[in-house]
Amino acid sequence: MVWGAWDQLSIYLPIILMGVMALGTYWLARNTPGFSLPNTPRLARHDPDYTMRVFSVKTFDATGRLKSEVFGTEGRHYPDTDTLEIDKPRIRSYNERGDLTVATAIRALSNADGSEVQLLGDAVVTRAPVRGPDGRPTPLLEFRGEFLHTFLTTERVKSHKPVVLVRGTDRFTGDRMDFDNVTRVMDLSGRVHGLLVPAAKP
Repeated sequence: MVWGAWDQLSIYLPIILMGVMALGTYWLARNTPGFSLPNTPRLARHDPDYTMRVFSVKTFDATGRLKSEVFGTEGRHYPDTDTLEIDKPRIRSYNERGDLTVATAIRALSNADGSEVQLLGDAVVTRAPVRGPDGRPTPLLEFRGEFLHTFLTTERVKSHKPVVLVRGTDRFTGDRMDFDNVTRVMDLSGRVHGLLVPAAKP
């Protein structure tokens, strides 16, 4: 009788073992951590999406008045930063009073709307002689340096590098500069030197 029961059990033993193994495999699959590559964000490449050669770009205000004109031998637009890099730029900018400011450099980096331009290498910003609100003339104003940061809308020029400022016959130098053309306030810091030439007597 015992042998008969064992014979019947031996018939189902392979099925029972396969069921146990299947359950064990399922348990291992549920509890073993999966292998995956780290989820690293894809970095945007700093490549231009279009270029311009020997170009001119003009901007106007809502009334159609010319605000600025940018010339360059070559320009490259970078979509990841929405900036325009310009070789040998020449920028002409007019404020609301019609005063002209001209900027040149070896290279320039402009934001999307052209309101902020960084001038790199042999940078020069020149404001033409104008008459002030009181009708008195103000002399030509010129900034020179290896780096000048111009804000065309707010009429400011800044630099964290040495600059030379020429105002008429006067000359100033400093290690850093912040000039506000609206308030006519100049802030020179670091090693500052100035040369004031007395006005000629009539």
